[in-house]
Amino acid sequence: MKTIIDTAIEAGTFTTFLAALKAASLMDTLRTPGPYTIFAPTDAAFNRLSPATLKALLKDIRRLKVILTLHVVSGTFAARSFTPGDVKTVEGRSLVFASKGHVMSINGAIFEQPDIACSNGIIHAIDTVILTVAGSLPAVA
Repeated sequence: MKTIIDTAIEAGTFTTFLAALKAASLMDTLRTPGPYTIFAPTDAAFNRLSPATLKALLKDIRRLKVILTLHVVSGTFAARSFTPGDVKTVEGRSLVFASKGHVMSINGAIFEQPDIACSNGIIHAIDTVILTVAGSLPAVA
């Protein structure tokens, strides 16, 4: 089984997320034993951001690290193991998990492909980049 990084590379749908991890110097961290649960925005999710927002985010490394670590939880959690409510990220803030029927979301980002198993954790592909947590992060222009 491959690491989170190697699995994401092989999937081919996380190229922008991987570029952001590289820019923020987080690639090596996500190759360590972890374990980690990653809410990984797909390339389509990043394409929903305006070009100006994405460019600004990739230039501001400090903010980029904050945003990326909002997408990481310590430990391995399958999608069905979450219960509605707060999920604490490695960034220190909480996201809100919700489930309605077969649709699961984290801070409104829909799980497109949950439970991608990796040697050091699990990836949940999501349809939106989580940029803010209520009242805690300034907006990116």
